[in-house]
Amino acid sequence: MRPVHRPRLARVPLRWKIAALAASTACLVAAAVGLLVHVWTAQDIRSRAEAQAFNSLYSAMNAYRRTGTLTDGAELDPAELPAALRHPADGDRHTAYDGRVDGNLGPSVWAAQWVDGPGSRVLAVQVNMSPELYGLHRLDVSMAVASLVALAAATPLAVYGAGLLGRRLRQVSETAGRICAGDLDARTGHTKGRDEVADIAATVDLMADSLGRRLRSERQFTADVAHELRTPVGGLLAAADLLPPGETEDLLRARVRDLRGLVEDLLEISRLDAGAEQPVRAHVPLGAVVSEAVARTGLDTEVTVANAQRAETTQTVETDPRRLERIVSNLVVNAHRHGGTPVQVTVEGRTVVVRDHGPGFPRDLLLDGPRRFHTGARERGLGHGLGLTIALGQARLLGAELRLDNAPDGGAIATLRLPN
Repeated sequence: MRPVHRPRLARVPLRWKIAALAASTACLVAAAVGLLVHVWTAQDIRSRAEAQAFNSLYSAMNAYRRTGTLTDGAELDPAELPAALRHPADGDRHTAYDGRVDGNLGPSVWAAQWVDGPGSRVLAVQVNMSPELYGLHRLDVSMAVASLVALAAATPLAVYGAGLLGRRLRQVSETAGRICAGDLDARTGHTKGRDEVADIAATVDLMADSLGRRLRSERQFTADVAHELRTPVGGLLAAADLLPPGETEDLLRARVRDLRGLVEDLLEISRLDAGAEQPVRAHVPLGAVVSEAVARTGLDTEVTVANAQRAETTQTVETDPRRLERIVSNLVVNAHRHGGTPVQVTVEGRTVVVRDHGPGFPRDLLLDGPRRFHTGARERGLGHGLGLTIALGQARLLGAELRLDNAPDGGAIATLRLPN
């Protein structure tokens, strides 16, 4: 039976997530470092320009007062002087930033001071910062290029490292999937490293060991019970044959037959679980085998074989006819016992569909599959019993797919697809 899976979005490989995270982290680090270096360097350039302007103004003022000449590029009341420096307070030296750019001049820092006290002319010195700022721009470009080169070199390494981790996790996932599919001998084995992935792999192997022991114990118990009950049940059936005819004898015989059928089912399940069964394949007409299996149930069931009137289109399959009959009869009996009439069997190609018109399969059966010793009827507990369990086991043995669904308009549908 094909399990029902919840819909999920397209999966993004783990290695690409890790690579994207590493690249994003590298970009953030490079941006933060670049921003800090840019701000610190820009502040340093401005501080040095202010100090240079102060020193140049001091030298120019001394020279002007001694000789009356302007040195160090000093000017008196220059037209470009910022408004904040046209009236420097208390005769002290003051500086101001001028962000204007004219050709290769600017931005710049001005320093200004009264020549002969407040109200007199203003001596000013301008220090151009464009060479230093151009160097800062080149530093920014160099850091950006270096960051891109480092990112281009680090990303493949991150993808490779994440790929190693992803392969190890994929190995654990595949092992868990094989165990879930019924391969109790699947193991991850020794994994490289001493990290969380190795711990997960070891835990999965321990879980498989524990699960295998429990299932083997359960299967052995089922086989032992079936074998131990077979002899006394046979004796009961023989004893029932010796009873005088009557209602009591009929009732007792029917119950003993039911008990013998249960024992035979348990034995069949134990053989399927142990892998002791092997199909005996033959080329048989599918429609005829299905019709014969339905007829042997003795239940009122409608059988439809597609294109049955045309002999050349009759589908012949290579399978084990006895096991195929067992699957079909179990599905038909289950449909009559737990579903509703009419029960219809349709054969088309290599597909056999058994449908009833009852309440349909319970939701937990569609999600988890049939469970032993559960019948799906209120008076007999929840789930489904040995009939569907045996049908599913025989289908797996034949390499066929048995899918259980509910029809949109009501009723249960069991679809058996035989392999090519």
